[in-house]
Amino acid sequence: MYFELKENKPHGTKDNPFSIYHIANVKRSFQIPVHWHDEFEIIYVKSGFLTVSISGENYIGKPGDAFVVSPGNLHFMGSQTGNVDYFTFLFPLKYISFRTDDILDDKLLEPLNSGHLIISPEIEDTVKEQCEQLVEIYGVKKEESQSKITAQIKTKIILLQFILELWKKGFIVENDTGGKNTVEKEMVSYIQQNFTGKILLKEFGEQFHLSEKYISRYFKEHFHITISQYVTYLRLEHAKQLLQDTDIPVTEVAMQSGYQNVSYFIRSFKKTYGMSPLKYRNK
Repeated sequence: MYFELKENKPHGTKDNPFSIYHIANVKRSFQIPVHWHDEFEIIYVKSGFLTVSISGENYIGKPGDAFVVSPGNLHFMGSQTGNVDYFTFLFPLKYISFRTDDILDDKLLEPLNSGHLIISPEIEDTVKEQCEQLVEIYGVKKEESQSKITAQIKTKIILLQFILELWKKGFIVENDTGGKNTVEKEMVSYIQQNFTGKILLKEFGEQFHLSEKYISRYFKEHFHITISQYVTYLRLEHAKQLLQDTDIPVTEVAMQSGYQNVSYFIRSFKKTYGMSPLKYRNK
């Protein structure tokens, strides 16, 4: 499974908080479940077509296109065919801050971080050159032919050029969304806090003042995934983490992940990840 639920996991390291994720031609339908995080994110389509949703707005990315996810914005992406090659770059805005309380920090970077300013999500091929340069650094870094300091200096220069281009071309604007996505964020948070138990549609609907009949449709319309699919995703990701980080028996992993039927858990895990829980732990 090529999902990354990013808001609950760290990105990068203390030495280098800049992260790159690369998904290339998985040859099957996939969707990264809805999520948000405090980092700034750039989505860059190298080839193929990528469906992207940011703060409820849907886009189709073609080769060379980029999208910007400002801190705190709900988003997800996917492909019906899997024939897409794309990168996501994540970093906290303080990564490119000079931390000197100058006009750049005061009038641009801090307002972007706090949400008072926002970058228009769809920027098409405006910054294709900068995205390609980041991809190139990623390739060189994997080969370890340049020092970490050299890579960081180059990365920060490119990211500042990226922000400069968007600033010059008017893509950075005041945020007038007025709390958009608040209900959706609360829904996602509610499921994340309760996925190991039984989530009843009646109680879920009452939590958000929606009828039991409408709550499922509302969730599917906004996130392009059903409640049960999202719960299953969270349970399996939790189980995967337990298998990686603990030595508890598979039966206990299933129970702690919200599965009462261990056989069903093993079948679901194998269908999703292509191997049994035990094989995954021992790989």
